[in-house]
Amino acid sequence: MSKIKIAISSCLLGNKVRFDGGHKQSKYCLNVLSDWFEYTPVCPEMGIGLPTPRPPIHLVRVGDDIRVKKVDDHSLDVTDELRDYAHKTMPRIQDACGYIVIRNSPSCGMERVKVYHENGNPAGESYRGVYIDEIMKLHPNLPVEEEGRLQDPKLRENFITRVFAYNEWKESVVNEPSMKKLIEFHSRYKYLVMAHSYQAYKELGRLVANTEQREITELLQEYEDTLMRILKKIASSKSHTNVLYHILGYLKRDLTSAAKQELVKVIEQYRKGLVTLVVPVTLINHYLTQFGSDYIKQQAYLDPHPLELGLRNYL
Repeated sequence: MSKIKIAISSCLLGNKVRFDGGHKQSKYCLNVLSDWFEYTPVCPEMGIGLPTPRPPIHLVRVGDDIRVKKVDDHSLDVTDELRDYAHKTMPRIQDACGYIVIRNSPSCGMERVKVYHENGNPAGESYRGVYIDEIMKLHPNLPVEEEGRLQDPKLRENFITRVFAYNEWKESVVNEPSMKKLIEFHSRYKYLVMAHSYQAYKELGRLVANTEQREITELLQEYEDTLMRILKKIASSKSHTNVLYHILGYLKRDLTSAAKQELVKVIEQYRKGLVTLVVPVTLINHYLTQFGSDYIKQQAYLDPHPLELGLRNYL
């Protein structure tokens, strides 16, 4: 499998592009995710011609607008340049299946970037970095996450799940658009989507049924929009438990009585918070090698990302 293309804030790769001449190297991005991701580094502030080191900039509330200005000289306003640079960057990252950004940046911060009044006092509000805000408007389905938030196991698992799902969607459906490819993808992602939202799974099912005989390009775009919106929701242990029992129900005629009892026991242990999700999923995969079920074997839910990343090893 080839590496998945990911855009990333250049400073996270150890490049000295920050305002103070330093970097914010991420060992997790460099030493772990790099086995699976091919990075395209971007520094919008350098991209618009600012030097390094350089005077710091911050978000400023100006009437109904949020501007990016030099901290000690508000005559320097680079808001429009940063937004324009997002448009210029899009061709470079068009094939990206995710974007990892640096937090607290007035250009790249995904959320909770402090906003100030023009007099320099905190405005008591936060916003998104204006460059990444424009990127997210131009490419709303692109999974975006801050490197700092990847320390949270649930957010980390959610982001990487979305990246791998988006990559498979683009490779298996977008590159060869057809109803057949859409149905195959939907069938494979049934339980993964259900873990995020049962109602949304039914919504996607109605799209795939295509009773209105909609044109394929329009249908695929709505499916993609809905899929990526659904996957942003953090799957709860309750919804995971529900999916595990759905899978058990599909397998129960093939499993021995002892195997069913063992699987129920482990699912209940997961539901009670005694074991991590990887335990019942591993047991299901083990039984599938013995009893088989091509339909369940091909479910993305059982392997949404590489096991080596250990993303389901948390309570």
